[in-house]
Amino acid sequence: QVQLLQSGGGSVQTGDSLKLSCSASGHTVNTYALAWFRQAPGSEREFVAGINWSGSITPYADSVKGRFTISRDNAKNSVYLQMNSLEPEDTAVYFCAASIGTPLRTVAVAFHYWGQGTQVTVSS
Repeated sequence: QVQLLQSGGGSVQTGDSLKLSCSASGHTVNTYALAWFRQAPGSEREFVAGINWSGSITPYADSVKGRFTISRDNAKNSVYLQMNSLEPEDTAVYFCAASIGTPLRTVAVAFHYWGQGTQVTVSS
């Protein structure tokens, strides 16, 4: 069983940066696809960014492309989300997720394990 523990997040101003981290335990996720999703109040959980096992494929939602960067460190069993130029529209609870399936997909139903969620609030 994989447990995902998130850290980072918080409240920032428009234009600031934040980095989210997600560390896996219980099983290595080196061969798993990893991703970040977010969910704003009253909205569906949406895909933000994903990364395949080698890091060679990194799809992004159009809304974050060029501002967010996903990365992974297989030696640390971890995935990260660097968020730059944050906007109020980025305010949401962010979740990391792991999928044992291939290829990398961008829908929540494809992911088997989830982090606990962390709040990101961007004020103008």
